Amino acid sequence: MLAQINTTAADASFNGVNLLNGDTLKLTFNENGKSTLSITGVTFNTGGLGLSNLTSGTDFLDNNSANKVITLLNSASSTLRSEASTLGSNLSVVQIRQDFNKNLINVLQTGSSNLTLADTNEEAANSQALSTRQSIAVSALSLANQSQASVLQLLR
Repeated sequence: MLAQINTTAADASFNGVNLLNGDTLKLTFNENGKSTLSITGVTFNTGGLGLSNLTSGTDFLDNNSANKVITLLNSASSTLRSEASTLGSNLSVVQIRQDFNKNLINVLQTGSSNLTLADTNEEAANSQALSTRQSIAVSALSLANQSQASVLQLLR
Protein backbone atom coordinates (compact mmCIF):
# COMPACT_ATOMS: atom_id res chain seq x y z
CA MET A 1 0.00 0.00 0.00
CA LEU A 2 2.81 2.42 0.90
CA ALA A 3 4.65 1.57 -2.32
CA GLN A 4 1.48 2.31 -4.28
CA ILE A 5 1.19 5.75 -2.64
CA ASN A 6 4.80 6.52 -3.59
CA THR A 7 4.29 5.30 -7.16
CA THR A 8 1.08 7.28 -7.60
CA ALA A 9 2.72 10.48 -6.33
CA ALA A 10 5.75 9.95 -8.58
CA ASP A 11 3.63 9.27 -11.68
CA ALA A 12 1.22 12.20 -11.25
CA SER A 13 2.90 14.56 -13.70
CA PHE A 14 1.63 16.47 -16.72
CA ASN A 15 3.89 18.27 -19.20
CA GLY A 16 6.84 17.62 -16.94
CA VAL A 17 5.26 19.22 -13.84
CA ASN A 18 4.38 17.06 -10.85
CA LEU A 19 2.51 19.03 -8.20
CA LEU A 20 2.43 15.96 -5.94
CA ASN A 21 6.21 15.73 -5.99
CA GLY A 22 7.02 19.32 -4.97
CA ASP A 23 7.21 20.98 -8.42
CA THR A 24 5.94 24.52 -9.00
CA LEU A 25 3.60 25.45 -11.85
CA LYS A 26 3.67 29.07 -13.05
CA LEU A 27 0.75 30.16 -15.23
CA THR A 28 1.01 33.40 -17.22
CA PHE A 29 -2.31 35.01 -18.10
CA ASN A 30 -1.29 37.90 -20.35
CA GLU A 31 1.22 38.75 -23.05
CA ASN A 32 3.58 40.82 -20.89
CA GLY A 33 3.80 38.31 -18.02
CA LYS A 34 2.54 40.65 -15.29
CA SER A 35 -0.55 38.59 -14.50
CA THR A 36 0.57 35.20 -13.20
CA LEU A 37 -0.44 32.45 -10.82
CA SER A 38 2.20 30.28 -9.16
CA ILE A 39 1.01 26.98 -7.80
CA THR A 40 3.51 25.41 -5.44
CA GLY A 41 3.31 21.66 -5.29
CA VAL A 42 3.69 19.51 -2.23
CA THR A 43 5.43 16.21 -1.63
CA PHE A 44 2.72 13.62 -1.18
CA ASN A 45 4.69 10.43 -1.00
CA THR A 46 4.58 8.39 2.20
CA GLY A 47 7.14 10.68 3.82
CA GLY A 48 5.26 13.86 2.90
CA LEU A 49 2.02 12.44 4.24
CA GLY A 50 3.64 11.33 7.50
CA LEU A 51 3.12 7.66 6.76
CA SER A 52 6.78 6.64 6.56
CA ASN A 53 6.63 5.39 10.16
CA LEU A 54 4.24 2.68 9.08
CA THR A 55 6.11 -0.44 8.17
CA SER A 56 5.04 -3.74 6.77
CA GLY A 57 5.55 -5.28 10.21
CA THR A 58 3.04 -3.03 11.98
CA ASP A 59 0.76 -5.18 14.03
CA PHE A 60 -2.68 -4.49 15.38
CA LEU A 61 -2.39 -6.62 18.48
CA ASP A 62 -3.41 -3.89 20.88
CA ASN A 63 -5.45 -0.70 20.82
CA ASN A 64 -2.42 1.58 21.06
CA SER A 65 -0.83 0.35 17.83
CA ALA A 66 -4.18 0.44 16.00
CA ASN A 67 -4.92 3.94 17.30
CA LYS A 68 -1.45 5.10 16.22
CA VAL A 69 -2.09 3.91 12.65
CA ILE A 70 -5.58 5.46 12.63
CA THR A 71 -4.16 8.77 13.83
CA LEU A 72 -1.51 8.76 11.09
CA LEU A 73 -4.11 7.90 8.43
CA ASN A 74 -6.50 10.62 9.67
CA SER A 75 -3.67 13.15 9.59
CA ALA A 76 -2.73 12.12 6.04
CA SER A 77 -6.38 12.34 4.99
CA SER A 78 -6.68 15.85 6.45
CA THR A 79 -3.52 16.91 4.64
CA LEU A 80 -4.88 15.55 1.35
CA ARG A 81 -8.22 17.32 1.83
CA SER A 82 -6.50 20.62 2.63
CA GLU A 83 -4.33 20.46 -0.49
CA ALA A 84 -7.33 19.40 -2.60
CA SER A 85 -9.12 22.54 -1.40
CA THR A 86 -6.13 24.71 -2.31
CA LEU A 87 -5.86 23.13 -5.76
CA GLY A 88 -9.63 23.58 -6.22
CA SER A 89 -9.30 27.30 -5.49
CA ASN A 90 -6.47 27.60 -7.99
CA LEU A 91 -8.55 25.69 -10.53
CA SER A 92 -11.39 28.20 -10.07
CA VAL A 93 -9.02 31.09 -10.79
CA VAL A 94 -7.78 29.38 -13.95
CA GLN A 95 -11.31 28.56 -15.15
CA ILE A 96 -12.52 32.13 -14.56
CA ARG A 97 -9.54 33.46 -16.48
CA GLN A 98 -10.16 30.94 -19.27
CA ASP A 99 -13.80 32.07 -19.57
CA PHE A 100 -12.69 35.72 -19.61
CA ASN A 101 -10.18 35.01 -22.39
CA LYS A 102 -12.78 33.12 -24.45
CA ASN A 103 -15.20 36.05 -24.15
CA LEU A 104 -12.45 38.52 -25.05
CA ILE A 105 -11.54 36.48 -28.12
CA ASN A 106 -15.21 36.46 -29.22
CA VAL A 107 -15.50 40.24 -28.77
CA LEU A 108 -12.30 40.86 -30.72
CA GLN A 109 -13.34 38.51 -33.53
CA THR A 110 -16.74 40.22 -33.79
CA GLY A 111 -15.07 43.63 -33.91
CA SER A 112 -12.65 42.41 -36.55
CA SER A 113 -15.49 41.03 -38.63
CA ASN A 114 -17.38 44.32 -38.36
CA LEU A 115 -14.33 46.19 -39.60
CA THR A 116 -13.53 43.92 -42.53
CA LEU A 117 -16.91 42.61 -43.70
CA ALA A 118 -18.99 45.38 -45.27
CA ASP A 119 -22.65 45.12 -46.26
CA THR A 120 -22.52 45.15 -50.08
CA ASN A 121 -26.04 46.58 -50.50
CA GLU A 122 -25.26 49.47 -48.17
CA GLU A 123 -21.96 50.16 -49.90
CA ALA A 124 -23.65 50.09 -53.34
CA ALA A 125 -26.27 52.59 -52.13
CA ASN A 126 -23.54 54.87 -50.73
CA SER A 127 -21.63 54.69 -54.01
CA GLN A 128 -24.77 55.54 -56.01
CA ALA A 129 -25.51 58.48 -53.69
CA LEU A 130 -22.00 59.86 -54.16
CA SER A 131 -22.25 59.44 -57.93
CA THR A 132 -25.59 61.29 -57.96
CA ARG A 133 -24.16 64.14 -55.86
CA GLN A 134 -21.24 64.45 -58.25
CA SER A 135 -23.60 64.58 -61.27
CA ILE A 136 -25.72 67.26 -59.61
CA ALA A 137 -22.62 69.29 -58.76
CA VAL A 138 -21.37 69.11 -62.38
CA SER A 139 -24.81 70.13 -63.68
CA ALA A 140 -24.98 73.03 -61.23
CA LEU A 141 -21.56 74.27 -62.33
CA SER A 142 -22.57 73.98 -65.98
CA LEU A 143 -25.78 75.96 -65.36
CA ALA A 144 -23.86 78.59 -63.41
CA ASN A 145 -21.39 79.00 -66.26
CA GLN A 146 -24.21 79.23 -68.81
CA SER A 147 -26.03 81.87 -66.79
CA GLN A 148 -22.84 83.92 -66.43
CA ALA A 149 -22.30 83.71 -70.19
CA SER A 150 -25.90 84.79 -70.81
CA VAL A 151 -25.53 87.78 -68.50
CA LEU A 152 -22.32 88.80 -70.25
CA GLN A 153 -24.03 88.61 -73.65
CA LEU A 154 -26.85 90.83 -72.44
CA LEU A 155 -24.40 93.41 -71.18
CA ARG A 156 -22.59 93.66 -74.52
